[in-house]
Amino acid sequence: MYLHLGNNYVIPEREIIGIFDMDNTTISKHTRKLLHLAEKNGQVTAVTNDLPKSFVLCRNGDVYLCQISPSALAGRAEQGLSIQLD
Repeated sequence: MYLHLGNNYVIPEREIIGIFDMDNTTISKHTRKLLHLAEKNGQVTAVTNDLPKSFVLCRNGDVYLCQISPSALAGRAEQGLSIQLD
């Protein structure tokens, strides 16, 4: 299954390590360092140009910045609102 992040971005659910709230997690210096290193390595993708509410961390180190709240993204995955590509 794939999780739709918005603006035609989809990622395989099996690749997701976590879905995080930008406001709560970026308080930590460790999270800011992780995001800085991912950006430095070209692994950050902004799903939209709007202010991000969440970020999705993948197994390969890719980070997706999303305007959708973390609870909405998690709800999509839990309720089967993700999509299946053939």
